[in-house]
Amino acid sequence: MNQQKARFAVALTLLVGATWFLQARQNHEHVPPHAELSSFPRELGGWSGVEVPIPEETRKFLRAGDLLLRRYSEEKSEAPVDLYIAYFPTQRTGGTYHSPGNCEPANGWFPVQKSVVLVEGKGFESFPANQFVVEKDGSRQLVLYWYLSHGHAVASEYRDKIRLVTDSFKLNRSDGALIRINTPMLSGETVDEAMRRLLPFTDLVVPQLDGYIPR
Repeated sequence: MNQQKARFAVALTLLVGATWFLQARQNHEHVPPHAELSSFPRELGGWSGVEVPIPEETRKFLRAGDLLLRRYSEEKSEAPVDLYIAYFPTQRTGGTYHSPGNCEPANGWFPVQKSVVLVEGKGFESFPANQFVVEKDGSRQLVLYWYLSHGHAVASEYRDKIRLVTDSFKLNRSDGALIRINTPMLSGETVDEAMRRLLPFTDLVVPQLDGYIPR
């Protein structure tokens, strides 16, 4: 069994175990209150956001999630930044977020470079996030994404699922979120140059998340 199949087997085992446990305790699950993502600030620093429609089939596929997809622009920036948040108050019914590492290729965007980076900023603890460069028909995008549940941000989908299982026992909670921030890469632009656009925007987003994704 190769590494990818082994990881898939572990994730599947965790999901089956978590689903069984949560269904057994569904009447006692704690679903904390949170603000709807539609009220997430449209103005962040000098960035102004407009809604990007999410296809109805995507909403149905993700079931009971609270979803946000918004494109932010800034007067001095040469390219916009997209913010996507998928928050699930409960995952016991089978609705859950899906890794961009799987969804991007399904949409025709293929990863050409990937790594894990440390996101650092003012007003929050540093955390690891996935950094992808994806390409489609000669266009490139820089993608930054991570998983967030109960105040813990991780890059690994498998670590996130492990926390889902353990917190199901300890906290009677299965809520969690995926946060993805991406920007088009300009012609000849390097990853470092695109990150200098992405990271300051990320610094504005992260402190806002507590009101929408409960600790």
